[in-house]
Amino acid sequence: MSTIAFDQMALTRIADFSRSLSRLHQLARRQWIDDDQLDREFNTVCQSIWGYSPDDLCDEMFAADDLAWLDTLDESSARIFAAEHGYDLVDDSGMLTDWWGYCWMILAEKRGLLTPENRAAARAKIEEAYLAAPNVIGVIVAR
Repeated sequence: MSTIAFDQMALTRIADFSRSLSRLHQLARRQWIDDDQLDREFNTVCQSIWGYSPDDLCDEMFAADDLAWLDTLDESSARIFAAEHGYDLVDDSGMLTDWWGYCWMILAEKRGLLTPENRAAARAKIEEAYLAAPNVIGVIVAR
């Protein structure tokens, strides 16, 4: 059986979760949108799909081969990779803008990195980075 034929009904359509992010990207073409706002919306999409966001992981949790592979991804190979793992990276106008980030999350899921322990470690690393910055005396974190 062909590995390129996928049952479209069996795929999680990421576009269904990312409508507000797609609208925000369209708006960003016409007016200035803060990158933090885009990041927050992307994290919300990931949280809705996986229960985790990129802030719950760090690159060091991936094998070097995985990071090198991610760097070689193009839209075509990303679409195939996502479909092989049960996800669709296409919306009504084509490939989702944040396809690379979604592949990062799909790979994290595939590697078993979406764990409470990794979330805690990644969050601790973020807090350390903030505390190392000049003029920062504390970090308030909602848990």
